[in-house]
Amino acid sequence: MKESARRMLALALTGALASSFALFGCTANTTSTTSASSSSGAAAQPVELQLFAANSLSKAMDEAQALYTSQNPSVTFADTQYKGSGELNEMLAAGSYADALITASGATMDTAVEKGYVNEATRQNMFSNELVIVAKEDAPYQDVTLADIATGEHTLCVGDDSVPAGTYAAQALSTVGLYEPPADQAGKTGADISGKGGTYVGITPVLQTSVGNVCKQAENGDVDFAIVYSSDVYRFGGVKIVGIIPNDAHKPIVYPGAICTESGNYSAAEDFLQWCLTDPDAQAIWQKWGFTLAE
Repeated sequence: MKESARRMLALALTGALASSFALFGCTANTTSTTSASSSSGAAAQPVELQLFAANSLSKAMDEAQALYTSQNPSVTFADTQYKGSGELNEMLAAGSYADALITASGATMDTAVEKGYVNEATRQNMFSNELVIVAKEDAPYQDVTLADIATGEHTLCVGDDSVPAGTYAAQALSTVGLYEPPADQAGKTGADISGKGGTYVGITPVLQTSVGNVCKQAENGDVDFAIVYSSDVYRFGGVKIVGIIPNDAHKPIVYPGAICTESGNYSAAEDFLQWCLTDPDAQAIWQKWGFTLAE
């Protein structure tokens, strides 16, 4: 009887120990899995952003992207496409992928919104620029005005109406009678016209499809003057500012940015655009290249 009791007690103790080890094993496995899951969640997933940006932003944006990646190593940038704003819209229309779009005019961003290329709720004005008259570096000109160009004594290069800088130039030139808008805008000038679809009067400017080519015409001395953004002087060099065009002679020069509707990296793209506007080091880069933050 006593022997039977001892055997039963031994079996009970063995079962209890087995249950304890099994329970410990489950707990250890659960802790290990939870820890690994937590560790995995803490590590930032790598993201590569594809940006489409206006030509005039190229130097500044390249520098800003390099700084951003140094601060956020998990975020890198694909080959950012710097084109005329209209061409960027054409690329999106053809099915090209981008996470964010930054154009050099409100009108081209309006088109992107209307066509559904970007999420309108994410649209915001990011940068401002200034329209200036430039000449080759050793040219004798200074304090040149639109009225001086209106004399017809000087040759001029501007962007065509596919280039935002060209439409701003047309608006400005209309204030001194050198550009007539299309019939539906007859009698209007400056900021009240689109700068597209009209005709030049009294002058025959050389038209180019990019501000880089416009600058090159002045740099080479092929024309006396060119009308470009102030940032282009920093970006291309080889020219000097000989006149500043009044801001009220054209629509405000703003660079709107927005996240593309097809973006697969919405949060990362949003974070980058906000960083561009709020980080002090980023702001120093824009100023270095001739931009100011939009008001």
